[in-house]
Amino acid sequence: MTANHILVVDDEPEIRNSVRDILEDEGFEVSLAENAQQAREQRQEKKPDLVLLDIWMPGEDGVSLLKEWKEQDTLDFPVVMMSGHGTVETAVEATRLGAFDFIEKPLSLAKLLRVTNQALESVSDEAAQAGAAGEAKIPLLEPVGSSQAMNDLREACQRAAQHNTWVFFVGEPGTGKTFAARYVHALSPNAELPFVEVSSGVLDEQAAAEELLGREGGSPGLLEKAGRGTLYFNEIADLDLGAQAVLLSVLEQKQFTRVGGDKCQPLQARIMASSSHDLVERVKEGLFREDLYYHLNVLSLLVPPLREHPEDIPELLSFYVDYFNTQEGLPYRHFTVAAQNYLRYFSWPGNVRQLRNLVQSLLVLGDESEVSQEEVEEALVRDRVAQAKMTAGLPREVMELPLREAREVFEREYLCRQLELCKGNVSRLAERVGMERTHLYRKMRALGISPRKGDK
Repeated sequence: MTANHILVVDDEPEIRNSVRDILEDEGFEVSLAENAQQAREQRQEKKPDLVLLDIWMPGEDGVSLLKEWKEQDTLDFPVVMMSGHGTVETAVEATRLGAFDFIEKPLSLAKLLRVTNQALESVSDEAAQAGAAGEAKIPLLEPVGSSQAMNDLREACQRAAQHNTWVFFVGEPGTGKTFAARYVHALSPNAELPFVEVSSGVLDEQAAAEELLGREGGSPGLLEKAGRGTLYFNEIADLDLGAQAVLLSVLEQKQFTRVGGDKCQPLQARIMASSSHDLVERVKEGLFREDLYYHLNVLSLLVPPLREHPEDIPELLSFYVDYFNTQEGLPYRHFTVAAQNYLRYFSWPGNVRQLRNLVQSLLVLGDESEVSQEEVEEALVRDRVAQAKMTAGLPREVMELPLREAREVFEREYLCRQLELCKGNVSRLAERVGMERTHLYRKMRALGISPRKGDK
């Protein structure tokens, strides 16, 4: 698929280059401009899918350029305004002129990526709605499989969708908890309203307050973005204790106030959350608030591990082959009966995510129209060998360290090796290790790993 083209307009070279590096690591094509005139020239050369536009620039400011595009009826792409001196009036004026959103400097990595993806998704959603006018809405993320386990999960999701009850998804990593949450949302009466995903691991107390509640005079928070739609906390066990307190306050009071503001707004969003960890154990260990756990655990749905419904594997293989063929242009390949039967008896420690990655790898690397059992076996062996090599270099002294320090050593070695295997592509790394991108960026920076090269 063709990468989205993003134009970054800012008079500060460090900011331009930093934003470019981050977005290129995410797989985007990026162009740079240091003033309004260069932005016009870049736009003429190649239309962007999104513009990140600084407000305060020498000469002509960003709001004037935005106004020009609006008046000339050439604003056919979303624009996100950036400023280190934001005011309520500026944000309102930019929004009135057609800006998608407004983010403050210094730029938050999590917010930059979130707003960028939301802006691009808004274009995709509009295009999809225009192309599907008059057609019935079809849930695109329905759990795949005809087993009793998947039938039970679908039925539970369908029942949950008819009520505004908060839903808590539990299950091992890679089972598809986020897909199940999106499925519930897609079947609900509010399906046309936003589904906003929160990466719990990137929110400490301070970040949680601004990300969830928003800041007076700045961008709206996630609660406002969700509106009457769904706010989904992915892997909520990773939420910092301070951030848990912020969320608990909102859930208890059923209202919130922007940071720096004094006007209360009602909580309208439906809350969903997921966890791969036993939150009861986390509560006992003092890592998760008991009161927050009981607020969230209104309706609990278990997403089963793949080893408990192996009869769905042929259907899953077919689904992902079709998906990668139509969505990413990968060659169509058919799994032989022998290969399918072999995979039905595999243990699948990484669950559906591991199967998905296996299919993608086989479509990329294979030459024949059929995927044989031998090719499947070789691919699984390569994966096991790669995993073994990643831990082989850990020194014996690591075993003598406290758990927290030993874990940091392992995580640093693990992510550096994985980044090498992904040839420095952070988006591919995030999918390979099963982490949300913004959470992964934060983890890498905390461990001193360069996102560009994997250097320690």
